[in-house]
Amino acid sequence: METIIEVNNLCKTFKINKRGTGFKGAVKNIFHPTYEYKKAVNDVCFSIKEGEMVGFIGPNGAGKSTTVKMLSGILYPDSGSVTVAGYIPHKQRKEYVANIGVVFGQKSQISWDLSPLDSYEVIKHIYKIPEKKYKENLERFTELLDMGRFINQPVRKLSLGQRMRADIAAALLHSPKIVFFDEPTIGIDVVGKDKIRKFIKTLNQTDNITMIFTTHDMQDIEKTCERLIIIDDGKKLYDGSLENVKKGYVSSRIIEAEFESLPITLDLPHTEIFDVENNAMKKLISFNTDEVSVNELMTALMNTHNIKDVSIREPEIDAIIRDIYEGKIVLS
Repeated sequence: METIIEVNNLCKTFKINKRGTGFKGAVKNIFHPTYEYKKAVNDVCFSIKEGEMVGFIGPNGAGKSTTVKMLSGILYPDSGSVTVAGYIPHKQRKEYVANIGVVFGQKSQISWDLSPLDSYEVIKHIYKIPEKKYKENLERFTELLDMGRFINQPVRKLSLGQRMRADIAAALLHSPKIVFFDEPTIGIDVVGKDKIRKFIKTLNQTDNITMIFTTHDMQDIEKTCERLIIIDDGKKLYDGSLENVKKGYVSSRIIEAEFESLPITLDLPHTEIFDVENNAMKKLISFNTDEVSVNELMTALMNTHNIKDVSIREPEIDAIIRDIYEGKIVLS
């Protein structure tokens, strides 16, 4: 696979006006303004290959949105370089935007008073999409996103999930090489999220579209991406596979055990035992693999208790990422 996005030593600093409080502060700010400088992105480097699906995440204020805005050409960097599909986004914006799609979870790009189909006709002319390609994409997206029931209704009458599906189709009608997703499933119910995630995965596989996700819903990342880039305080913390984060940096595990008869005592060293609500016969056994192995615990359980059912839970990705943000897990 060829590299389609190349980011080298990217930096962006914002000049922020420090306003004083009260009337005196306001007057002083007019005649003697003071400023502070916030380095939003600090020497960030990475490359993305054609067809990759990458989660680009970080806590609020980490610099991820600023980075994505430089990738999409909305902002220009103070220093460093960005090349996307052979373009320098902030210098060749007009030619560049014809090759990208952008989906904002909180901002619709289709007209509120028109139907999605009417908006698609407008998009067709803006991007000069050939008739054959337009019809192919429209039919395919309508089926995959299950839009047949609402594609002719005014957008104002659609549910949030329907509107998001219509927005995603709008961003992809012109067959872009790269798509930036910003909170693509925010506020959507479970069924709607599932349809969007399956559509995104399918299109990546069939059309080899490079996709970058910024989201706080880690299920979006886990269900679609294999690679993760984590940024905090303007610096890149991690760039690698999602699986490595789950396996390599987290040692806590949970055994869920259901007993035939409730044990009088459950003495397992290096563990914490928790009850399960609405099921007295079930226990959650939390442990650290650095202190005790799964085999040891399973052997101890099976040899000393009557077990009806047992399973091992992997830690949830949301909890892992939260621990990374809070410094409980240090990435190397």
